[in-house]
Amino acid sequence: METIDFVMQGFAVALRPENLLFGFVGCLWGTIVGVIPGLGPLTGLTLLLPLTFKLDPTTAIIMLSGIFYGAMYGGSTTSILVRIPGEAASIITCMDGYAMARDGRAGPALMIAAIGSFVGGTASVIGLMLFAPPLADLMLQVGPSAEFGLMLLALLILSFVSQGSPVKTAVMVLIGLAIATIGLDPLTAYPRFTFGSVRLADGINFVAMALGLFGVSEILLNLEEITKVHVIRPTLRSLTPRWKDLKDSAPAIGRGTVIGFVFGFIPGISHVVSTFVSYAVEKRLSNEPEKFGTGKIEGVAGPETANNATTGSAMIPLLVLGIPAIPATSILLSALLIHGVQPGPQIVRDHPDVFWGLIASMYIGNIMLLILNLPLVGLFVNLLRVPYAYLAPGVLLVSVVGIYSVNANTTEIAIMAVFGVIGYVLRKASFDPAPLLLAIVLGDRMEISLRRALMISDGDWWILVQGAMSKIFLGALLLLLVLQGSTWLLGFRRKNAAEIDKI
Repeated sequence: METIDFVMQGFAVALRPENLLFGFVGCLWGTIVGVIPGLGPLTGLTLLLPLTFKLDPTTAIIMLSGIFYGAMYGGSTTSILVRIPGEAASIITCMDGYAMARDGRAGPALMIAAIGSFVGGTASVIGLMLFAPPLADLMLQVGPSAEFGLMLLALLILSFVSQGSPVKTAVMVLIGLAIATIGLDPLTAYPRFTFGSVRLADGINFVAMALGLFGVSEILLNLEEITKVHVIRPTLRSLTPRWKDLKDSAPAIGRGTVIGFVFGFIPGISHVVSTFVSYAVEKRLSNEPEKFGTGKIEGVAGPETANNATTGSAMIPLLVLGIPAIPATSILLSALLIHGVQPGPQIVRDHPDVFWGLIASMYIGNIMLLILNLPLVGLFVNLLRVPYAYLAPGVLLVSVVGIYSVNANTTEIAIMAVFGVIGYVLRKASFDPAPLLLAIVLGDRMEISLRRALMISDGDWWILVQGAMSKIFLGALLLLLVLQGSTWLLGFRRKNAAEIDKI
């Protein structure tokens, strides 16, 4: 009953006119940046983050979270219509979604993607409501040593499931941790690696770096292939799926909801991974696995549901642990800190309006997105008719204005450009920039937790393995190391065996 009372209070906050307005703006903008190739949730959040600085903290977080899950919805549109993923998690949707579009069934694919996104997003919000408060109470028992172990575990999980090879992921993590040390020492305020520059006292601007690594680099990559795609424009009449489509999609939507929620909950695992896992599960369970990639609607329903089911569960580690589970929530973490809201176990008690208002707004936002994504499909497709040679400079212009408006600092524009080129080179070399970004976000907190733990123990490193929570995280860490080592050893032996057979 107490939870119901809190949810009702949250709806009272979310239904305020200003929160409804900014929630709608967030959902609309999120859908747009999800549709436009080269953007996505991370870029969409960074572009509008400066606009929230003078807003009420609750209103600001409601709008930014609307961008977050709105971009998850919109990313499927271009994947289905033009085989260009609006954001990274929609890559797998290209396979069967575009095949359906070429068969004249773009409408059913878009409709099922919207329905699956609505079901997955709504179910994940219910999970957020049920699991976040008790987890917050549990995490009150976590001290600095256990917090360090948890974040170390998050980075290891990230390396275990990253899109790149383990070695490349490890390199990205190490570089990210090194970049996180730039600026003033968090405990002594001693400048580190600033080279005498006052502009680097606060470290490298995270928003500029994130926008460069993901936004600018994605635009550069899309410019290489954009002339090879053919736009398909669906009609409103073709949006209605057949009864067989609904029947075939229902089990995939159910499984995608569970998969997406579990993967979004675990810190360090990208929502991209959940879509690939969902697609693999559907293909494994299908009676016609050979038809996947030729227009199977389960190949659209499962991944799109899993994609949006991560939105609610990814908020759990963000809100109650202060750990961004996926890159986009790194921006939300920054926004919370900017507005004086410290994520952690105390957030439910210290900022109930923000916590419960956000949950209620996500219910409302999912309904808004379902209404937005169906009638506006034609508009979004017409937007894609703009030649990318004109669209890309417009996106870059908005990015530059957004970065400059934060601190009126031209150095941050240069940082965005430099990291844009770096991100482009990394992705061309098959390096995943996401581990680098997450390592930068977690680097400061890892260092502070480690140093605080050592200060408490007078330099005794054994404190890192003392306490029930520390032992749990250490056990999970060792288990993952064993699994990683076993996987590598098994693959190495199979490779040698194959080479011997050739001889």
